[in-house]
Amino acid sequence: MIQNFDVQGGPDYGRRNLPKLRKTLTGLGLDGFIIPHEDEYNNEYLPDCNERLMWATGFTGSAGASIVLTDKAAMFVDGRYTLQVRTQVDGNLFAFARLEGGGMAAWLKDNAAGLTIGYDPKLHSPDALAHLVKAVKTAGGKLQAVETNPIDQAWTNRPPAPKAELTIQLLELAGQSHADKREKIAKAVKDKGADAALVTAPASIAWLLNVRGGDVMCSPLPLASLIINADASAELFIDPDKITDEIREHFGNQVSISGEDELAGYLGNLAGKTVMLDPAGSSSFMFETLKNAGATIIKAMDPIALPKARKNAAEIAGAAAAHVRDGVAVTRFLHWLATEAQDGKADEISAAQKLEAFRTDTGVLKDLSFESISGVGSNGAIVHYRVSTATAKKLEPGSLYLIDSGGQYVDGTTDITRTVPIGKPTREMIKTFTLVLKGHIALSQVRFPKGTTGHALDALARMSLWAHGLDYDHGTGHGVGAYLGVHEGPQRIAKTPSSVALEPGMIVSNEPGYYKTDAFGIRIENLQYVTEPAHIKGGERDMMGFHTLTLAPIDRALIDKDRLSQNEIDWLNSYHKRVLEEIGPLVDYKVTTWLIKACAEV
Repeated sequence: MIQNFDVQGGPDYGRRNLPKLRKTLTGLGLDGFIIPHEDEYNNEYLPDCNERLMWATGFTGSAGASIVLTDKAAMFVDGRYTLQVRTQVDGNLFAFARLEGGGMAAWLKDNAAGLTIGYDPKLHSPDALAHLVKAVKTAGGKLQAVETNPIDQAWTNRPPAPKAELTIQLLELAGQSHADKREKIAKAVKDKGADAALVTAPASIAWLLNVRGGDVMCSPLPLASLIINADASAELFIDPDKITDEIREHFGNQVSISGEDELAGYLGNLAGKTVMLDPAGSSSFMFETLKNAGATIIKAMDPIALPKARKNAAEIAGAAAAHVRDGVAVTRFLHWLATEAQDGKADEISAAQKLEAFRTDTGVLKDLSFESISGVGSNGAIVHYRVSTATAKKLEPGSLYLIDSGGQYVDGTTDITRTVPIGKPTREMIKTFTLVLKGHIALSQVRFPKGTTGHALDALARMSLWAHGLDYDHGTGHGVGAYLGVHEGPQRIAKTPSSVALEPGMIVSNEPGYYKTDAFGIRIENLQYVTEPAHIKGGERDMMGFHTLTLAPIDRALIDKDRLSQNEIDWLNSYHKRVLEEIGPLVDYKVTTWLIKACAEV
């Protein structure tokens, strides 16, 4: 649970391990190897034993990849990690490139002529792999699948695979039995004309079976795969050490349990069967195994993804309770920031630890929902900044402090960002913060009809910034799970087009921002869920909207009232009134006294 601020990785990893990898590749007759960040389960967070990209390069970010040839190597990251990669990866060993644009495919076109480059089919989706295959073929090279990952062969003292026991997600929190869920998913499988669906996303499996695990940090996930049949029976492939007698009783006789190493053999016996499989999330290995077995494959979205995203009444109630509890912790922290932390002695690490301590004080915190982004001044301008002992700055007067954090509780997952001035803010800070706030309010208040995607709403959060020639380079909203991953699809609010409509019960973040390089960062983030369609007086169509879950004050010292419309002022005052009413009675006298002022009407 305690965040580690001594960040693993670094240039020594590449210096030490690249020669080992190249020696292994030579022994296999390969001229190169592609290393994605993803593991077999395509999770955001990986168990230590699957941190292959970090082992080879030293890079610890959540979005990256590398291509290693015998005489050169390249490291690819997206725009969030352009600064981090240069501190963690040796530039003498790796050329730096971007994932966006041409990415790895473009690099392979220029560098793969006459080469045989290996890849692990368990780590690439068919969609992603197709681009690489085409690029290497165009270059006149060959892409070759390997049975055993050469990194796994070269990696001495590789950490063991996790073996956390499963726990039951109680029916009062799940809102629906796993038998009912399986019946619902089985119907969707049958309606697609399939005999079964292969599910490889641990979050989908956890939700379907009403269990949680502990195999990765920050997300209560069990590493496993599952077959859900059209008759609603299921076959779970998982390390048997994770299964207790209580879990066996919970599953009953409709969920069979097999070892993870038995999955390939099981798939090999599905000749003549029709199997659903998600080409965006499942590996090429799964597709090839089914194809070679003589099964018919239906490419379709994971049938659990949408039902999981549409939170039921119990899950929404749990999320609301978790956000009140988390709001108490965050409010206590904001009080500390506004009082004790204004002297410039605290730093980014001690501040993050303080907030974690307040969350721990709830007595029911299971984990952080992600590693806290705690950045002051220029560090706050790095969107996915990860504080470490090597980079931590003091919260000095005259700076802006950005803290993006969240908690995992059995009834809900939280994610909140607040930006706070240390000392007196500048006019520029106040102006840009207010523009970000206007976007946040616009997205909070919007009403929209059935069928609307998050892509259609994204511009609302940016309009005020755009009017001043400003913008931010990240999405505005991501889905959030019910005591699952803090980043959950398939819904999102972003510039990138999406075919997934927002539906009642979906939880999304609302997090516009602004980042001035080498100066400061601003982000305001609340979680909110999509409401049921409702009639608007005089209207012709029912409209959905958002209900805010997050409860913590927004810093009034950074707000320019003259830039807000009366409608925006009313929203802010109403929100702060609700924060005071729901959080005020749950904190001590000193915090309540401060909160009354923090939530005073603008």
